[in-house]
Amino acid sequence: MVSGSLALIFLLVAVALIILATGRWKVNAFVVLIGVAFLYGLAIGMPALDVVKAVRDGFGGTLASIGIVIIAGTIMGYILEKTGAALVMTRAILGLVGKNRAPLAMNMAGYVVSIPVFCDSGYVIMSPLNKALSAESGTSMSVMGVALATGLYATHTMVPPTPGPLAAAGTLNADVGMVILYGLIVSLPASLVGLAWAKFAGRKYVISAGVEETYSDLIKNHERLPGAFLSFLPLLLPIVLILLKSLAGFPSKPFGSGALAASLNFFGDPVTALMLGVLASLLLVPDKNLGTAVDKWMGQGIKDAAIILAITAAGGSFGKVLAASPMKAFIADNMAGMNLGILLPFLISAALKTAQGSSTVAIITTSAIMAPLMTALGLNPALTAVTIGAGSMVVSHANDSYFWVVSQFANIPVDVAYKIYTSATAVVGVAAFLGCLLLSLFV
Repeated sequence: MVSGSLALIFLLVAVALIILATGRWKVNAFVVLIGVAFLYGLAIGMPALDVVKAVRDGFGGTLASIGIVIIAGTIMGYILEKTGAALVMTRAILGLVGKNRAPLAMNMAGYVVSIPVFCDSGYVIMSPLNKALSAESGTSMSVMGVALATGLYATHTMVPPTPGPLAAAGTLNADVGMVILYGLIVSLPASLVGLAWAKFAGRKYVISAGVEETYSDLIKNHERLPGAFLSFLPLLLPIVLILLKSLAGFPSKPFGSGALAASLNFFGDPVTALMLGVLASLLLVPDKNLGTAVDKWMGQGIKDAAIILAITAAGGSFGKVLAASPMKAFIADNMAGMNLGILLPFLISAALKTAQGSSTVAIITTSAIMAPLMTALGLNPALTAVTIGAGSMVVSHANDSYFWVVSQFANIPVDVAYKIYTSATAVVGVAAFLGCLLLSLFV
């Protein structure tokens, strides 16, 4: 293979090609991502058959991890929209925060949801509500989409029991409780910075929520709206189940190691939880429409999910090829020897995130790099874990499945997503690092 430095240069060329092809030339993102994955693998000297294997493994691995979640979430969202449940939830949240604060409502909802839930799953779960709020409040999806995405991202990367920061705590021998505390302290202002950036960068773009019915239409067309409890149930049930699964996995084993813990691990798996959410959404359907719901509505939800699945999985193929390149070792070897204090884990994590796409992989890899250096550098283990999480947000772009989930579910064109969402992940990540730096003065 080529050297790590040359592989890094090829990555910059690949990213530029993706931006040009999808943004300016309007080539389908699926074709571009698969094509660039092949070109990059061959350019760095990977054997041709290894390139094919990496593309297949990345595509299949991504579908295996979030494919069913995306399909189930899309079906659930379609049913919530058709039954008027999204309207009921919209009205409830707007009653609390007011129409002018709809982006704040979704940013804070995302901040809470992503503590136990992967941000990809959380975005899928919250997307129907986000679109309904966008339509009701008259706020562009460019603002609403980024507001929700950054709220989810902040806690996903910095607050256990999300797997990334939890794994970092274990690798660095950090106290999980302190990681949670520091993570909450740092991630809240970072999330609000994301909200501010969403309003600033997204205000110039008018993007429709794309819902089939407006608020007024829903009021007219629904003879009887469902109750608030049943409306929120399909949304809250998966979140609560996933949270309980995370709690069951704590080192203290609060639910023991027997049948209860095993049951929570089963029902709290995102696939199981989202499928139960689909079943719960059927409780919203009047008896006379049940046949239509299980046939046409579910079928339409699957059709809507298809393009999202294809593009998201193609991003996984590109990420898998990047992960096999000599670039990761080059980044680790060249940065680990620098005397940069708490800036070091941030930079390594940010470089790995940008290079291969997965925040969780960036967190786990950086933690492994930093573990033997902690004593020599005199760093606080818990704060280092949070700092690594901050770096793992910088930046989300074409090789990150979350980039495609956000852009596709929020109806944001790819070129606009780079301008308002990718830039948001950079701003939020840097803001989180500054929070860690400030916190390091006191701990």
